[in-house]
Amino acid sequence: MNTTTRTTTRTTVRTRTRTRVLHWIAVHITAVAVALFFVLPFVFVLLTSVMSDEQAMSGELWPHEWQWSNYAEVFRTPGFLDWWKNSLIYAGLGTLFTVCSSIPVAYALAKFRFRGRRTAMTLVIATMMLPPQVIVIPMYLVWAQQLHLSGSLWPLIIPLAFGDAYSIFLLRQFLLTIPTEYLESARIDGCGELRTLLSVVVPMAKPGIAAIALFQFFSCWNDYFGPQIYAAQNPGAWTLSYGLESFKSAHSVDWNLTMAATLLVMAPIILVFFFAQKAFVEGVTLTGVKG
Repeated sequence: MNTTTRTTTRTTVRTRTRTRVLHWIAVHITAVAVALFFVLPFVFVLLTSVMSDEQAMSGELWPHEWQWSNYAEVFRTPGFLDWWKNSLIYAGLGTLFTVCSSIPVAYALAKFRFRGRRTAMTLVIATMMLPPQVIVIPMYLVWAQQLHLSGSLWPLIIPLAFGDAYSIFLLRQFLLTIPTEYLESARIDGCGELRTLLSVVVPMAKPGIAAIALFQFFSCWNDYFGPQIYAAQNPGAWTLSYGLESFKSAHSVDWNLTMAATLLVMAPIILVFFFAQKAFVEGVTLTGVKG
């Protein structure tokens, strides 16, 4: 009886071990397949960008000779460096203005109790549902005819100094996870609301702030609609996302140069996310803890 029991136990253990191993193999094979599905397009762009003109037009996938000079030629394109500068200004200032303006509003909506708080939150959510195409004509008339700022990126940057609805909502959700006891302790120690915000809330909300900063940076860097509306008539104010369309038209048969330019446009986004992905994932995850 004991021998039979031991044999059965060993068989059960082996079966469970085999099941765990097969499950581990299946999960990792699936993960590798999904990773390849997302990575292969970038690999194709990279390989094409270092091919010669003739080979890029052929169906070959591996370059005979790696021509890194294609990237130098892209940078020598008239206006390309200006597009880079304009994209950095737009994305950098837009992110800075959004973060600085959204933090106080999100803090007030998350931690203050005042009449009309729910109405204010409803208005913030309502603006998130409003497509930008609905207000583009009246806003363009204001910026172009009243303020004479058409042909520049300022009509896209200045409004971000007054907050962004999605950033306020996301950061407010994160601030709800911060225990109120920390804020009360700071107030008991004599801190005002501004000092409490800067000394207690902001350090504890770094993941959430990093998340909204990355979201806004990506949005500004990839924005095509805004520069098309306000900066189309001034090539000196074009961004990379809008200038890439002009570059593609001028090099319609030079697929190697087009892919090189495309990779240069994507590179900052990839690098920023690679180095900040931990804070980004943590911030996005914790925003859904409380409602």
